[in-house]
Amino acid sequence: MSRRPYVGILVNDTLFAGIPHGHTLYEEISFYRDACKQYKLTPCYFRMQDVHMPSMKVHAYVQQETCTERMWIDLPKVIHNRAIYLDAASNHILEQWTQKGILLFNRWNRYSKMRIHNLLLKNEHIRPHLPSTYPATLANVKMMMASYTSLILKPTNSSIGRGIMKLQKLPSGRWKLIYPASMKLTNRVWRTILFRKGLPLTLRRKIASTSYLIQQCLPLATVNGRPFDLRVSVQRGASGEWGITGIVAKVASRKHFLTNVAQGGKVATLPDLLSAAYPHLDPEDVCCKVADFSLLVARHLSSELPALADLGLDVGITTEGFPLFIECNGKDQRYSFKEAGMQDNWKSTYYNPMAYAKYLMSGEK
Repeated sequence: MSRRPYVGILVNDTLFAGIPHGHTLYEEISFYRDACKQYKLTPCYFRMQDVHMPSMKVHAYVQQETCTERMWIDLPKVIHNRAIYLDAASNHILEQWTQKGILLFNRWNRYSKMRIHNLLLKNEHIRPHLPSTYPATLANVKMMMASYTSLILKPTNSSIGRGIMKLQKLPSGRWKLIYPASMKLTNRVWRTILFRKGLPLTLRRKIASTSYLIQQCLPLATVNGRPFDLRVSVQRGASGEWGITGIVAKVASRKHFLTNVAQGGKVATLPDLLSAAYPHLDPEDVCCKVADFSLLVARHLSSELPALADLGLDVGITTEGFPLFIECNGKDQRYSFKEAGMQDNWKSTYYNPMAYAKYLMSGEK
């Protein structure tokens, strides 16, 4: 057995089941293995239910030199959370681990979009970058329709673009509601309702049954008429400080307004987009502005929320390169970097959490 200290990687059921067969979907766990070699750690993978609390042992897949073997080991003192839990019981268990001295970073990684917005509103330097945003009550929807001609409605707790709707005022004075045919990730069918005054029954039912927020549609820069935004990976690394791991652009599909890669968006590098559509902007200057803003957001959120260390921020820019906050993802989908051919950035999104785990093990918390 390796003498190198164990670092835990908390994963979900699907990823865990695929580890022995090498089928790990969008996660490239060989990068964890390589990073741990560099930082002299031994990675082990497990789910919450694999931990035996009375003994503080875990039945984990442990990375050996040539294979991954399942065995009982002491629960690692430092754990990187890559699973999503939504219930209070799970939160209680993770809190118990923390109380027993376990350092679990990105402990809770699914925060309500409305909560994140309200936390960011506290910072006067972030406020100018935020869209006008409210809980999507009937009264608030009507109030926002009186103030803006283009609005986005998002479920406050969904991800990857699921369930997002758009309200657009037409030159005729009528409104158009665009909404997905289903909440499935694979949805590719979008439906449209035209109306003038009374809100469509579909819209009223959705905001009555699910918690939504409504926000001003941001004036995003476009390329060939398609809006784009940026996924910014912001992580703590070997020094314990926040840093920018990479910035990749996501361009909306021709069929709808979403930039999410899972919803048909395409990836590109920001310099390529700027040189094609905004030659008056200096790519290096825009990247610096986006990076500085993203670090400001990460530092502010980590002062308000416990154990944050690994975030994927969605940031838009105006046609003048001014950063606009879209949303914060506590479990970053890293494969956008792979899709864009940004291999070094993709690998770094795995290396940095292991470097941060090593930092935590040094006792300099």
